[in-house]
Order: sequence, then C-alpha cells, then structure tokens
Amino acid sequence: MIAEDFCLPDYKGEAHCLHDFRGKWVVLYFYPKDNTSGCTKEAKDFTRMKKEFEKLNAVIIGISKDPPKSHARFIEKQELDILLLSDVNHEVIEKYGAWGKKKRYGREYFGTVRSTFLIDPQGRIVRAWENVKVAGHVEEVLAALKEEVKKYGT
Repeated sequence: MIAEDFCLPDYKGEAHCLHDFRGKWVVLYFYPKDNTSGCTKEAKDFTRMKKEFEKLNAVIIGISKDPPKSHARFIEKQELDILLLSDVNHEVIEKYGAWGKKKRYGREYFGTVRSTFLIDPQGRIVRAWENVKVAGHVEEVLAALKEEVKKYGT
C-alpha cells in the first residue's frame, strides 16, 4: 500500500513533505499531545534510539495536531532530536486512520489514536501498529525495521 503524501510544518513553520524522504525508510508515528506523559516517553525513546534508526537509513517523523509553537516548547523542554510536524486540522492524521473515537474517564471524544507506520524507501507502508502502547514500542519498531531491511536489501 502506497503511503499518502503530505506536507506539514515543523516547529519553525518550515514545510516537510513525505516525498522528500524517498530513498530512506520512514518511521511515521502519530501521537495525541505534546508534553503528556505517554507522548513524552515515546518521543524521548525515539530520540534515544535515533542513531540506531539512522544506521539503517531511516528517519523518524512524529505528527500531532499541536501547533508549531507547542512542538518548539516540547522539543526544547524534553531535549528531543526528532522531526515533529503539526497537523492542526488533523487531515493527515485522518488519512492514515489515526483519528478515532477515544474514551477517557467515561467520556467519549475524537482524537489521535497512537499509531506508527513503517514506510519503505519506495514509499510503501510495510508495517503498521495501531493503538500503540508506549512501553517497548520503539524497540519493536527498530526490530521490525531490521527485518524489513534484510528482506528488502536496502
């Protein structure tokens, strides 16, 4: 399945498009909100493991509906070193099926469902994780990337 292309702003307002990363593996992850406990752990885990992903020609992209200024504070406060993009109208989040009904404290609402997609250098989605639990997730994605790199030989 071909990954839907998109262009979204980073914390400086500079646009990044998925097609800019052709020729690389892309770990595309969607998360609910900057500076919340689970999202902070996930972003810090990806930052901690970034060099391992880079050794395999992979880039990590996180997307939430937070605006660029929120990403700037999140990156600075948590000392993050991954690309975070803003999808304030949740259009890309919806395209990837990461927008859905959630329940918290007995209240139902729509929001970002924590999801991750592994995209090959040709732009195809080769793995997908939905309703992600943060603990151990980054390690699981790295292991899957290693398997796919072996399989594809890239």
